[in-house]
Amino acid sequence: MTKYGLRARVITLTLAPTLIIGLLLSGFFTMNRYNDLETQLISSGTSIIEPLAISSEYGMTGKNREAVRRLISYAHRKHSKIVRSIAVFDEHHELFVTSNFHPNFESLTFPKNQPIPLLLDITFQEESIILRTPILPEGQFSTNFDSSHINEPLGYIAIELDLSSLRLQQYQEIFSALIVLMLGLSLSGVFAYRLMQDVTQPISHMVSVVDRIRRGHLNVRIENKLHGELDTLKNGINAMAISLSEYHVEMQQSIDQATSDLRETLEQLEIQNVELDIAKKRAQEAARVKSEFLANMSHELRTPLNGVIGFTRQMLKTSLSNNQQDYLQTIERSANNLLTIINDILDFSKLEAGKLLLENLPFNFQDTLDEVVSLLAPSAHEKGLEITLKIDQRVPSGLIGDPLRIQQVLNNLVGNSIKFTEKGNIDISVELKHLHDDSIDLQFVIRDTGIGISERQQAQLFQAFSQADASISRRYGGTGLGLVITQKLVDQMGGEIGLSSRLHQGSTFWFTIKMSSTELPMIDERDVSQLENKKLLLIEPNMQSASILQQQFIHHGVFVTYRSTLPDIIEPHDFALISLNSSSKPTAQSLELISKKLAPYCPTIVIGLPSTELALTEELNQLSHITCLSKPFAKKKLLDALLHHKQPMQELALPDLMTHDDKPQRLPIKVMAVDDNPANLKLISALLHEQVETVVTCKNGIDAVQQATEQKFDIILMDIQMPKMDGVMACKEIRKTVLNAQTPVVAVTAHAMTGERERLISEGMDDYLTKPIEEHVLQQVIIHWSPLTDKSDVEKIEILADAIPELHVEEASCDKSSSIDWEAALKQSAGKDDLAKEMLEMLIEFIPEVDSWIEKALKGNLSTEELCHYIHKLHGSSSYCGVPRLKQLCNLIETALRQEQSIEDIEPELFELQDEMYKVTKDATQWLK
Repeated sequence: MTKYGLRARVITLTLAPTLIIGLLLSGFFTMNRYNDLETQLISSGTSIIEPLAISSEYGMTGKNREAVRRLISYAHRKHSKIVRSIAVFDEHHELFVTSNFHPNFESLTFPKNQPIPLLLDITFQEESIILRTPILPEGQFSTNFDSSHINEPLGYIAIELDLSSLRLQQYQEIFSALIVLMLGLSLSGVFAYRLMQDVTQPISHMVSVVDRIRRGHLNVRIENKLHGELDTLKNGINAMAISLSEYHVEMQQSIDQATSDLRETLEQLEIQNVELDIAKKRAQEAARVKSEFLANMSHELRTPLNGVIGFTRQMLKTSLSNNQQDYLQTIERSANNLLTIINDILDFSKLEAGKLLLENLPFNFQDTLDEVVSLLAPSAHEKGLEITLKIDQRVPSGLIGDPLRIQQVLNNLVGNSIKFTEKGNIDISVELKHLHDDSIDLQFVIRDTGIGISERQQAQLFQAFSQADASISRRYGGTGLGLVITQKLVDQMGGEIGLSSRLHQGSTFWFTIKMSSTELPMIDERDVSQLENKKLLLIEPNMQSASILQQQFIHHGVFVTYRSTLPDIIEPHDFALISLNSSSKPTAQSLELISKKLAPYCPTIVIGLPSTELALTEELNQLSHITCLSKPFAKKKLLDALLHHKQPMQELALPDLMTHDDKPQRLPIKVMAVDDNPANLKLISALLHEQVETVVTCKNGIDAVQQATEQKFDIILMDIQMPKMDGVMACKEIRKTVLNAQTPVVAVTAHAMTGERERLISEGMDDYLTKPIEEHVLQQVIIHWSPLTDKSDVEKIEILADAIPELHVEEASCDKSSSIDWEAALKQSAGKDDLAKEMLEMLIEFIPEVDSWIEKALKGNLSTEELCHYIHKLHGSSSYCGVPRLKQLCNLIETALRQEQSIEDIEPELFELQDEMYKVTKDATQWLK
């Protein structure tokens, strides 16, 4: 009963049949009675008119009007209830005689243009019936009438019958039928009401009881006495209510029991939460103590280790016996291994505590990876392994990120591959996954052909202090922290790491990282356009290495002819590149013979040797027609080798900027350099003095504004982060001066993130220069903004500045583990040895002051703002002295302090900084002698 209730349905199903049947029967009998009354009236009229027609024959024959009148008048009086008028017409449709006056005798006549019908004619009108019958000669109505003897009608009689009494009787019949129908419906209604009382009302009562049971009144029962199926339904509902009541009682008991158990459980959980909270605080305190312990122990262990390593190296420089030299080298290797383990433990501690901050520096991606591969190549070549590097050509050369941490990840993964591979290849590939507006997703893949890892062992790889197999640590060594540190570093760089491997079938490690692109150009002075349409003969027995080299040269427009071995018939080529396997043992004589065979056909010959053949490389490099390189080929070194024999690029000169002896002439302009760091200011001043005539230096923004109000400058180089008044504010104040309102102001900052250039330019700066400043980049900026430069020739001059070769310094023979990278120091000081030493000396003189302030900070006698100021100054000083590790630590601590971390939070980093300052001070002695 979705739309209508049970009551409505009972009424409808009870009354509807009665109504339908009553209507059908009443209609049927009323119509029959209606027709019977009309038929009866017509029969009465027929019985009147036919005798009159017979009786009027003699009167019409003799034209006796009076006789006919008496006849019809008598008939009219006798049947006056139904007869309105009787008229007799002759054969010409003329009125012969009438029983009474009629207002319209025309309605009683036949049409005059038609003959008189020989049969009775009946015509119905609104309130009367007109009967017409002809008056025929005698014998017309006999049974033996012969139609051939029909005489013409003497006339006809018309009777008008009244329908009023007939209609009244019909209406009475209809009314009677309706009364009978209403009586039937009433009786049906009585029975329907009774049915509702007996059926629907009990059902409604049951529905109400069921609803009350549903709402929880389980003690409600149906008490009324019912009959038949309703009584069965009542008993079923009552039985259901009894069952629900019993189930409810049982359920309530269960709920009470469960509530009691839950209350006890909650009390136990509350006790456990209190215990867990206490345990958590203890664990946090233990973690803090552990971090402090690791930091302190790292500091305490590394200090004597540095002494051991340093004095071991000093002793190795003295005259020793072979055994003594072997013993000391073993001590040095063991100390370096121990130092590596300590560094791993300290990195792991930082990563667990979330204190390891990543740098965001612009760097050359290709050079960074080439450096990793070059460092790892000797260990691979010693085992006879080939190591290759393939970088997607779509990856930009310049990226922003932490190059040292990327190198650390690759060192761990590639080092593991080399460690667990006895023969075959170590292949490194980098692919560009996604390139957004300023975000780049890279995927690194390291494949090896080593011992492989089973599925069970793979689950243990990324757990601290564990290895795939406990026995592996005995055979290959290691703490088991490398992959854990790698995983955490990758996570911190916004990526993920994974592997696929099968036992005895090699392993494939992959990881992804997110980096940012940089708007700063990575200037490369090599004119690779000289290689276009040149021919190169490539001899490489390793297929993977050959494929990478082919793609690289094809990208530069070189036509490559590949052979796995030296062909018997040699065709002319512009270059020949011969790569030898690490498993081969070539001699200088054999390689010289090969080069002599190639020399008539290839003017430029480059030979790639394993990094284990350094002595052979130096011997072959003495030959003028051969260039030897260590494998795997670093991109820049390989391009330099191929372009080495080319004619030098024609020098471009500006008449106003060069003297007749081709020495650069200083521009007759005045430049102001502003920097709060003495080392930075000294370097900028030294570089500017070689390019411009007048240089004015200022140590802060206030002095710069004062100088700008007193004298006119052609260019202003402005540091951004300075005390008292920063560079942006100083720039705005200088714009308000009369003399320098239009002077170009170039921002000098260490921030190279995307968007920094736009921000500074929107603040009023004209250009953007990043630290550390390189000489050729500074020269390009000076030429661009010099008022002596014709603006229409700016593009030409910039091309000239780009063509200035980048300074190359001879690689120093210092140890890679040294804290000072003298090659970088010379590069950052424009190749001036005296300036590099002076910058380093200024740094060494400043280190004790910083160390004293760090001690005060550790004792709680220095605020974070003051400490940040001194760390910032040390950071700036270390940017130009070739101390990458010290610079990285300064950047890490400065970033943490600017993020409002407390001194207690960065205590391990401060210890590490003191340790690194000690190492820098010690290693600087060999360069400052």
